[in-house]
Amino acid sequence: MSSAPSSLPGAQWFALHTLSGQEGKVKTYIEKFKAAEELDDYIQEVLLPTEVVSEVKSGKKSTKVRKLYPGYVFIQMRLYGEDKKIINKPWYFVKETTGVIGFVGGDNPAALRQSEIDEIKARIEAAKGTEVPKVQYAVGEEVKITDGAFANLTGRIDEIDPDRGKLKISVSIFGRFTPVELEYWQVQRITE
Repeated sequence: MSSAPSSLPGAQWFALHTLSGQEGKVKTYIEKFKAAEELDDYIQEVLLPTEVVSEVKSGKKSTKVRKLYPGYVFIQMRLYGEDKKIINKPWYFVKETTGVIGFVGGDNPAALRQSEIDEIKARIEAAKGTEVPKVQYAVGEEVKITDGAFANLTGRIDEIDPDRGKLKISVSIFGRFTPVELEYWQVQRITE
């Protein structure tokens, strides 16, 4: 179940600490220049895990891509030789990439365990094709409805369906509680 066509012998996953907001540039640079620097034999894959987040501002729904691990990029590479020493060429290429602060672990980076990279990949897979609301809600929380037939009313969250991005909310209409189903982006927290 390798995501790359051919697996690089001795390649392991490492975490790179990057400057905030530079994650995408680091990934692009390494992918673009690894061939030019003749590092295809050392660098296999660069991973920047993201998810799509939706929010509503002034009644308009917008979506944006949010990094799951801000400040980090993951790289599958052959960093150590058979003698367990760092191979200088890929080490300096990655370390000196603009935006890279360094390998997590400093001068002796430890590879991520397979379970850690599996968890990261599972999070990426789970985020595919789904939008995650920017704000997470809790059952029993009071919210203000900002869109639809019940706009400007307040209600209490009875159920949360994160898979569908929907909330069941009890709204008081003429003194009676009426259950309504709304999307996450149609409500907002009541600020204290």
